[in-house]
Amino acid sequence: MDKNERYRRAKERVEEIKSFYSHLFVYIIVNLALFLINILTAPDSLWFYWPLFGWGIGLLIHGFTVFGTKRFLRDWEERKIEELMGEDKNKEK
Repeated sequence: MDKNERYRRAKERVEEIKSFYSHLFVYIIVNLALFLINILTAPDSLWFYWPLFGWGIGLLIHGFTVFGTKRFLRDWEERKIEELMGEDKNKEK
């Protein structure tokens, strides 16, 4: 893998991580605002946790794709490509 390819992949990875943290920041701010609106307008009828929970599931999935399975699968793909390229190289000899 040449330097440009490594740079491109690192840049993509940084963009994925930035995207997750932006999502997390917006999630916190919006849900804090919803909590305050709920508590100030109708403290006897709590509803703020519904969007917190629903959006939280989406945030967890986003986090998992950035830091979990997606990363593992990409690393597996790269290892498999290297392995197969090595097999092809051995066949040429």
